[in-house]
Amino acid sequence: MKTPIGIVDDHQLFLKSLGLMLKSFKVYDVVLEALNGKEVQQKLAGDGSVPSIMLIDVNMPVMNGVETAKWLNKKYPQMKLVALSMNDNDTVIIDMIKAGCCAYLLKETHPDELERALQEINKKGFYNADSSNINFRRLLMTEQESPVLSEKEKIFLQYACSDLTYKEIASTMCLSERTIDGYRESLFGKLKVQSRVGLAMEAIKKGLVSLS
Repeated sequence: MKTPIGIVDDHQLFLKSLGLMLKSFKVYDVVLEALNGKEVQQKLAGDGSVPSIMLIDVNMPVMNGVETAKWLNKKYPQMKLVALSMNDNDTVIIDMIKAGCCAYLLKETHPDELERALQEINKKGFYNADSSNINFRRLLMTEQESPVLSEKEKIFLQYACSDLTYKEIASTMCLSERTIDGYRESLFGKLKVQSRVGLAMEAIKKGLVSLS
C-alpha cells in the first residue's frame, strides 16, 4: 500500500514538479496539493484522504509554514510534518521545529536524499538532516532529567531561542558579550549540544523555555 502524502507550496511549478517526483518513487500517493495553509484546511475539511506525511513550504502568503504546521500538529498529531525551504537560517529552523516539524529539508536537496529522508520519516518518524546540523533524534528521544540551570542561564536560554543575536542578548541582559559567551558554553555542556540550533531543540524538548 502506498503512503499518502501531501504538499503545500505557493509556487505552482515547484508544487507540480515535486508531486511528479514523489510519484516516481513508486511508494507514495500524492493525495493533497495546496498553495497555502488555508487551502490545506479547506481540502482537509472535505472527504479526501488525510496524508501521513505533509511537506510544508516555509514562506507562503495567506497562511505561512509555521502557522500551517502548528494547525496541522494540533488537528492531526499523527501526521508527520516536513519543512521545505530555501533558507537554512537557524531561527527559521527553530520556528518550524517548535511548530511540530520532524524534519527540515532544503529545496535544493538531491532527489536521492529526499527519497531517503522520506523513507526514514515514514519508518522512524524523523530525519536527521546532517547538512543543517539538526539532531532530530535528540529532539524526539524520551525526555531525560533536566539539568540544573541558574536564573541567568534560564533567561539567556529563553533569549537564545529567539531571533536575537548573541550581541543583542548581551545588550538586553545588560551583560558583556564575554559573559554571554560563558553562559552559552556552560549550557552547551549541560545540554550536551554543539550549536545554537541544538541548544534550542534541547530546551524545547525538556520544557526549559516558553514557546509563547
